[in-house]
Amino acid sequence: MRIFDAHFHIIDFDFPITENQGYLPPSYVVEDYQDETAHFNVLGGAIVSGSFQGFDQQYLLAALQKMGPTFCGVTQLPFSVTDQEILHLHANGVKALRFNIKRGGSEDLSKLDYFARRVYDLVGWHSELYMDAKELPEIATTIETLPAISIDHLGLSEEGLPHLLKLVDKGVYVKATGFGRVDLNVTNALKSIYEVNPDALMFGTDLPSTRAKRPFEYSDIELIQQLFDEQATDKILYSNAVKWYFD
Repeated sequence: MRIFDAHFHIIDFDFPITENQGYLPPSYVVEDYQDETAHFNVLGGAIVSGSFQGFDQQYLLAALQKMGPTFCGVTQLPFSVTDQEILHLHANGVKALRFNIKRGGSEDLSKLDYFARRVYDLVGWHSELYMDAKELPEIATTIETLPAISIDHLGLSEEGLPHLLKLVDKGVYVKATGFGRVDLNVTNALKSIYEVNPDALMFGTDLPSTRAKRPFEYSDIELIQQLFDEQATDKILYSNAVKWYFD
């Protein structure tokens, strides 16, 4: 069983960490992640910038250097970032831009259309949205026309699932992550998304599961194995995300 961990965080207090909404995360450095996943067959993954890291890039570049070339970065950038800086980040393993609507720390959705196109045209990055899918109708017409978009944590809510499925049908990808933080039927969401587009789901541990009601457990992987056959499981746990980030 191959795993590409499409969503996890590295939290290193050697670099800037800012309290967000009254929350300060625990330390979770590269070695912590490697220890916690040592018994999985993790062949690569995506380090995702959190709200508490704002626009700091140094922690991410340092972590990517330690993790190696099968790992990539998902970062937050200000609208004012130069092309030169984007090219520098791309050359050092960053592959996507994150809009954290749920928690902040990133640019806001008013910048999505221009910014998502800009990074895609310049370096082929896709854009990732952390937001409740029930809010998707407000920006659905924008998302539908963008070249490459993914939604975090199964869209978070049961109310949002129908809106999410409409966008999955139009090519939007979904992170199968954070099962302990969502307010929906995870089994139904996974099966429904896969039915609409077998290429759309990308598993991630969401370690260290900051602010989640329940942190990641190995049973989250076992659930996917129980719901899907071997070929579908490999797509969700590994190949969909590898193609998304590296092809």
